[in-house]
Amino acid sequence: MYIPFAQFVDTWALPENLIVRTKGDPAAISGAVRRIIASVAPEQSVNAVRTMDEILDRAVEDRTLQMSLLGAFAALALMLASIGLYGVLSYVVTQRSREIGLRMALGATARTVVGMVVGRGLALTTAGLAVGLALAAAATRVMKTMVYGVDAIDLVTFGWVSALLCAIAVLACWVPAWRASRVDPIVVLREE
Repeated sequence: MYIPFAQFVDTWALPENLIVRTKGDPAAISGAVRRIIASVAPEQSVNAVRTMDEILDRAVEDRTLQMSLLGAFAALALMLASIGLYGVLSYVVTQRSREIGLRMALGATARTVVGMVVGRGLALTTAGLAVGLALAAAATRVMKTMVYGVDAIDLVTFGWVSALLCAIAVLACWVPAWRASRVDPIVVLREE
């Protein structure tokens, strides 16, 4: 690509790139391009021969690193939230073991106890999702400059993330719920 010097009169940056379009492997013709340039202008040096893919990779390298770090921290946050939800529900089930034992002594089934514990966990998850989605919608104004091809409020992404968080919450709630359903009412009522 040749750009006349007259087009760059008002700027301090002079063009210093030669762009060659090829049908084959760009690296294969670099030697021929160097020879042609040397035959026309022997004093002209040819440095940093790169393909357009390499140039684009370098141009988005910072963004790629930022997005990789953001993804890693998001996965870490998801793991910590799951562990936290599991811990809170395990603690709540332990604290309510007398109540659960009494309910089971009065005729509550294991399924009812599981539903009660999972329902409590999903209520906490729903509250957290409502706050999180509101904050995420506000934060997307800043993030939309970093994520290519995603709208400011991408309902598909928000939907998938919400579904993933709900699935993780159900799994995190199920173990304490299953333990609660296995509580022996007689043992629990004798404890205090």
